[in-house]
Amino acid sequence: MWVKSNDERFACVFVLNIRQERKDFATISRPRCVENKLITCRKGDTLEETIAAEFLHDFPQRTGLEALVSNTSTPKPRFTFAFVLLQKFSMFSLSALIEPLRIANYCSGRNLYGWRFLSADGKDVQASTGVMVQTQAVAMDDSAWDAIIVCGGWNAERYDCAELFRWLQYKGRSGIILGAIETGSYILASAGLLHGYCATIHWHCHNAFKERYPLIDLKDALYVIDRKRMTCAGGTAGLDMMLQEIRRRNGRKLALEVADQLLCSQVRKADMPQKEVQSRQQSSAPPALQRSIEIMEQNIEKPLTIPQISRLLDFSQRKLERLFKKYFGCSAVAFYRTVRLQEARVLLTHTDMSVLDICIACGFASSSYFSKSYTNQFGVHPRDHRTSWPDTEPTPYWPGISTFTAASANADRNNKRS
Repeated sequence: MWVKSNDERFACVFVLNIRQERKDFATISRPRCVENKLITCRKGDTLEETIAAEFLHDFPQRTGLEALVSNTSTPKPRFTFAFVLLQKFSMFSLSALIEPLRIANYCSGRNLYGWRFLSADGKDVQASTGVMVQTQAVAMDDSAWDAIIVCGGWNAERYDCAELFRWLQYKGRSGIILGAIETGSYILASAGLLHGYCATIHWHCHNAFKERYPLIDLKDALYVIDRKRMTCAGGTAGLDMMLQEIRRRNGRKLALEVADQLLCSQVRKADMPQKEVQSRQQSSAPPALQRSIEIMEQNIEKPLTIPQISRLLDFSQRKLERLFKKYFGCSAVAFYRTVRLQEARVLLTHTDMSVLDICIACGFASSSYFSKSYTNQFGVHPRDHRTSWPDTEPTPYWPGISTFTAASANADRNNKRS
């Protein structure tokens, strides 16, 4: 095979004797199918990427796929993943990791990736959707994995399994890539495997994670790959991370083909913020309203007054109040209180901070007022919420800000009527 680069910096021709590689395709019966071929590298692609994407990718079509697979065993995957599942893991996030790998095998006609599901005890693991997944115990596994990814579930922040921690630590010392998705970052952090690394976690527990592990360099990013660690925020960010993995190991062309199969029109960069005001419910709202919400979210512990926010925006307070009524059905004060209570709920369920410390961290001067506001918002006392969620609930309920602002608006209307 002749491979020629069109980059002027490389005025050379690479010659590869493909006939020497026929041992990998023992059933090919027509030697004429294995001939020299001229391939032109696209600028920016490496030689390895060109060979993988342009020749080997199309090789089954040229020789006949049935000729490659008949009378042969399935070849060993070139790169293998072990997915460690915790109870109530996100099925969507797991699928976002696996489907790009499966499609890469499908589009290339080769066994590029392999994977297996593991757990601490080897029992079936229930996903958040109720689907049961068969697993193998980590203690019984002796495979030489290339990467291990922990798929976090509900209450991952309180997960404590010395056997799993030791296994992960051993694999980390062996030089295996360790990763996590969503709340799985809590598991790696609890095992001491993120110290000295950059990492990320789902945005809703970002502040709680920083409070618990202040020495870990936590990023607001879709995913972070730092040497032998890869962490992902979850959801569709798993697609972005795996498409980047496919591109890095098997070339840009295959990664784009996999993206097309997934109807993924745009592959996002790793460092994109997880949650942008412009992408949320109020995306059609005026910039002043969007910016006011950003200011509220950035000032939780020491809340500003609405007049202060108006002055920072150089915007009329009366107009700002009208915008909150129009887009959220509640006052600016009620919306701000809801933002702070949402943060309090995360700290209660994801940290060991005392209720009083959480009260102060969320900008409430009075513990009694905080307890009353929290109970009115969530229907449960702060201490009870910490001990009950989510273990005693078969389907945990975590309504967002829009739900509570609507409830606040209804409460305000009822109070006025009475």
